[in-house]
Amino acid sequence: MPVICAANPKGGAGKSTMILTLATTLSHEGASVTVIDADPNRPISDWRTGGSRLAIKVVGDVTEANVRDRINTAARESQFVFVDLEGTASRLASRAIIRADLTLIPLSGSALDARQAARAVGLVKESEEDTGRRLNFCLAFNRTNPPPFTRRIEREITNQMIANRLPVMPTHLYRREAYNAMFMEKLSLYELDGKSVNGLSGAIENAIQVTADVLELLRAIADEKAA
Repeated sequence: MPVICAANPKGGAGKSTMILTLATTLSHEGASVTVIDADPNRPISDWRTGGSRLAIKVVGDVTEANVRDRINTAARESQFVFVDLEGTASRLASRAIIRADLTLIPLSGSALDARQAARAVGLVKESEEDTGRRLNFCLAFNRTNPPPFTRRIEREITNQMIANRLPVMPTHLYRREAYNAMFMEKLSLYELDGKSVNGLSGAIENAIQVTADVLELLRAIADEKAA
């Protein structure tokens, strides 16, 4: 079953938000999902202590020595496995990237995040050299402004990434109050109260489209392997 990890050496790049959004959306749609929480702060393990009724399994006892075994076990048990990596370039991160079917590199629309995302791309490329095979990755913008409020710097960074022939997910995970509320309330988007969370319906629509983009990437990867 597909393994998707989120990697960026910069802490606070939105890795956990991206992973939790994808995991809860797929679980809400009926898929079996496991999240490997390899972030030392354990944000998704903390989320799992809340009252969400989604049947998402969260594995938090992850180390450099056992990360591959944890991923392999989860891949045998679940339809989708997500790995939330620590905000540093480490052997643990490299081992997860090598095992993943797809590595998402979250970044916001800032020059600093773009530089750190370039480091994450470099980590993937180094892992490719170590394994001698292609590793699939995609840049995934998050915490950007939804149209028509997109900032010029966000457009310029996106265009620069595309010009450099780097794969970029077509849909951004926009800046929404609901994504923060998931962690605060320890619920999924689908369990939050629309009366108390501004723009919840827009966040759900956005999450569904981002998830569809990831599924399309996974289908393309599977088709390429089968060819």
